[in-house]
Amino acid sequence: MKDDWIREALVKFEGPLTRYAYRVTRDLEIAREVVQDVFVRLWQEDPEELTPRLAEWLFTVTRNRAIDLRRRDRRMVPLSVESAEALVSEEPSPDESISRAQNVNRTLELLAGLPGREQEVLRLKFQSGLTYEEISRVTGMSVSNVGVTIHTGMKKMRAAMQAAAKGVSHD
Repeated sequence: MKDDWIREALVKFEGPLTRYAYRVTRDLEIAREVVQDVFVRLWQEDPEELTPRLAEWLFTVTRNRAIDLRRRDRRMVPLSVESAEALVSEEPSPDESISRAQNVNRTLELLAGLPGREQEVLRLKFQSGLTYEEISRVTGMSVSNVGVTIHTGMKKMRAAMQAAAKGVSHD
């Protein structure tokens, strides 16, 4: 039973956790190491106790371990838009239009331009599908602060998109 539980968690969360760790560490090999460490720790946990809050636990442990390794290495290399696009969850299907690809690229550029805390919270919400409560526990922010941060980040992105649509530089 525990093997199945670990296997299911690995299938469901390995990719999102690796992307999340990569955004923190800016190093794919370290991100993979972080996720491997997280699943080793998961093996030591009680499935019955952890299952109701599994996503929250995995993202919290990933975040903490990635921050620890980032501090250890003291390497802060900015994530390029091209690298971020390569890590987005699913590759676009061949039949998707060029317009959609351009919109995705612009959205990622706008997201990358937000302050780190807003980026992190928006990615946890929209890319990883966590609830406000889960994000709160992962980041240590209050639930209301999570909501305000998401609202602020979305408002900034919306304003930048509207400005771009009108041909006005938002930078």
